[in-house]
Amino acid sequence: MHALTGFSLVSLLSFGYLSWDWAKPSLVADGPGETDAEPPSTAPPQPPHIIFILTDDQGYHDVGYHGSDIETPTLDRLAAEGVKLENYYIQPICTPSRSQLLTGRYQIHTGLQHSIIRPRQPNCLPLDQVTLPQKLQEAGYSTHMVGKWHLGFYRKECLPTRRGFDTFLGSLTGNVDYYTYDNCDGPGVCGFDLHEGENVAWGLSGQYSTMLYAQRASHILANHSPRRPLFLYVAFQAVHTPLQSPREYLYRYRTMGNVARRKYAAMVTCMDEAVRNITWALKRYGFYNNSVIIFSSDNGGQTFSGGSNWPLRGRKGTYWEGGVRGLGFVHSPLLKRKRRTSRALVHITDWYPTLVGLAGGTASAADGLDGYDVWSAISEGRASPRTEILHNIDPLYNHARYGSLEGGFGIWNTAVQAAIRVGEWKLLTGDPGCGDWIPPQTLAAFPGSWWNLERMASVRQAVWLFNISADPYEREDLAGQRPDVVRTLLARLADYNRTAIPVRYPAENPRAHPDFNGGAWGPWASDDDDDEEEEEESRARSFSRGRRKKKCKICKLRSFFRKLNTRLMSHRI
Repeated sequence: MHALTGFSLVSLLSFGYLSWDWAKPSLVADGPGETDAEPPSTAPPQPPHIIFILTDDQGYHDVGYHGSDIETPTLDRLAAEGVKLENYYIQPICTPSRSQLLTGRYQIHTGLQHSIIRPRQPNCLPLDQVTLPQKLQEAGYSTHMVGKWHLGFYRKECLPTRRGFDTFLGSLTGNVDYYTYDNCDGPGVCGFDLHEGENVAWGLSGQYSTMLYAQRASHILANHSPRRPLFLYVAFQAVHTPLQSPREYLYRYRTMGNVARRKYAAMVTCMDEAVRNITWALKRYGFYNNSVIIFSSDNGGQTFSGGSNWPLRGRKGTYWEGGVRGLGFVHSPLLKRKRRTSRALVHITDWYPTLVGLAGGTASAADGLDGYDVWSAISEGRASPRTEILHNIDPLYNHARYGSLEGGFGIWNTAVQAAIRVGEWKLLTGDPGCGDWIPPQTLAAFPGSWWNLERMASVRQAVWLFNISADPYEREDLAGQRPDVVRTLLARLADYNRTAIPVRYPAENPRAHPDFNGGAWGPWASDDDDDEEEEEESRARSFSRGRRKKKCKICKLRSFFRKLNTRLMSHRI
């Protein structure tokens, strides 16, 4: 009799899931009754369910509780009832943030210091790294990923299902159409990119990705027992370009003059309602009372595509605060001190040891991690164990013209792009990227004549120093006034650099073309390719060293176009 009752209940829940109209997330209740969907439990099972939601290119200003003109009622409510992280840092572009989340290590310790992993590169998250989902599997968790991977796929061993996830539905590359799931990595190099497990999901084309991913997350919850710990990683494609949104969301912002901002706002609101659907499913299927929901952006907003990081300086792809200060909060009934704002210093690498600790596992400095367990700082309001952050050291990025070893007191070549925060001080060297203060793009004629009002005053330097606690908008450079602090932070950069491994940024391989894989992006390399790749990289490095000795007009011309292409690509990624 009891077995029959249990079967009927499961059938009822399954029918409820299948009959739900996911194309209309606004139908979900958002009133007082929603919080009563699941009765409180007196003894919640341990360890907790972990739901990590990552958004793509959402700017610091693009959430309601930061004063945005974009409607995000779900995020506002979840953050207000939880803990807002207002001293939280991520990386300025996609791949680095994702790699640090899943490994708990800085880029200099995984070889991913430079740029992103591009679709045709024989490169992926190093296979010798034990990932966060693998550690959680060891602790007895069921692990699922939905959304954007962007950590390489040239070999099957690089795929999400080989790196710790029991299931996967999403895209492997970094930039796909929200409906067709096509991605072009240059003229004529286009392919389909939506995968379920290790197979191409041709049949799911046509569904808007934000809704598709929310639907899959809810489906996972509907078919999983709350008695078994769950790790659900939802990496929305939203709100990365291309700017595409269902029409009903665009209509809400029809009076917004700037077209890019209008489309972007619609995408953010759609994503917000997708988060509401997932939260509602957590409550409906019995997970919520023993769950930890973490929300994070992956990098700063792209201001040329509707995003806004105002009043922070800079944008996506830069090491100014607008590129690396993240949106983040934790929402959970398990928090000991809720409804507050935390100023504790937190970095994206910290989620690895923090979540492994919550799961009952072990992760320490002995594992080579750069992250810290910050749960007591988040849940109880204690001081963060983190006192500094290495934002990055990228030796391959274009060296700054005005930088030199002499300018770095003989300690550090200030032409090299690097950024570090120690305590309240932040130091940048080399070329940190576009240093403008860019207001929200609400004007129809953006960029207008007012664009030049907040341009970076001078680029004839390669060292900047800011007191971020007193000057979070980076308006007062103190490098000239505090050479003692500059010297100390340069020494820390040099210390970190001694632990760095070589950059892995191989040349693109023509065999990766989707035409050789049935029209879809996917694994293309064999096990025998690794030796060839290493030889090619060695030859490329030797050739590059020889070419540096030449100084000619054609060399300077090539350098100019290389720098121009770097800037254009930074807009695209």
